[in-house]
Amino acid sequence: MFDCGKIAIIGGGSWATAIAKIVLSHTQHIGWYMRRDDRIEDFKRMGHNPAYLTSVHFNIENIFFSSDINEIVKSYDTLIFVTPSPYLKNHLKKLKTRIRDKFIVTAIKGIVPDENLVCSEYFHQVYDVPYQQLACIGGPSHAEEVALERLSYLTVGCADVEKAKALTDVLSSNFIKTKTSTDVVGIEYSSVLKNVYAIAAGICSGLKYGDNFQSVLMSNAVQEMSRFLKSVHPIERSIEDSVYLGDLLVTGYSNFSRNRTFGTMIGKGYSVKSAQIEMEMIAEGYFGTKCMKEINRHMHVNMPILDAVYNILYERINPQIEIKLLTDSFR
Repeated sequence: MFDCGKIAIIGGGSWATAIAKIVLSHTQHIGWYMRRDDRIEDFKRMGHNPAYLTSVHFNIENIFFSSDINEIVKSYDTLIFVTPSPYLKNHLKKLKTRIRDKFIVTAIKGIVPDENLVCSEYFHQVYDVPYQQLACIGGPSHAEEVALERLSYLTVGCADVEKAKALTDVLSSNFIKTKTSTDVVGIEYSSVLKNVYAIAAGICSGLKYGDNFQSVLMSNAVQEMSRFLKSVHPIERSIEDSVYLGDLLVTGYSNFSRNRTFGTMIGKGYSVKSAQIEMEMIAEGYFGTKCMKEINRHMHVNMPILDAVYNILYERINPQIEIKLLTDSFR
């Protein structure tokens, strides 16, 4: 029977904080890597993350903080990575400790820029971590709602079903329901794509398209996602499962969605740069759009929504013109 052993969180944002809250409901101790020493000191002093989900309070005695990623990696068995995908490579470059024998869990809903790899593939190809030692956490789960202990459903993907089950045992609670899957790559790609489609939903909202059209957009988005997943990883899966469709819907419709918020600003006329500055938080879909466009140049899947978002964000095509062309392609 697999045991997750000592668990550490890698990352200091809102989703990292929410996952730490979940894990600490099952274990008396976690390690926590945060990049900035000043954040760690403020966290210890105040008993909560000073920058994210400040209403979630922790017993500091149950947490070993460190700004040295090697110290954390050496001391812990299961490493849950929850950093924004654009920063993952820089964190890992500091590693002097082998991670191939660790149980690596990615809760990153993004793709590694420049490499155009989902995180599990990046860990496998660059750090030689076996697929049986790699897992992902997916599903419709805004950190803000987890902080409020609102009922949420998570899916743990892993090629080793026993390891996936062990991780679900760590995550399950009265407000977190869990299930397992072996579709790691499918879950990761759907997590990237739903951010792209949420930006599209936001752009349309900013352009004053109504709920009727938003439902058509989401219907076409799930079909587009299904086409891509079948092409990149052709296994039996139900696209209606919460880890695919559910995550797409919550990210496309929720006011907590950073990607929808980012898209809404673009639709209202903000430039990409000004929207990013005003948000002060990373919209993963901005980076994911470029990566997915580059990946699809080799896959040749019909993805008109991805193409439209790419044209608006990177080719600076007028959103009103681009979305009008997109609406003409829908049925």
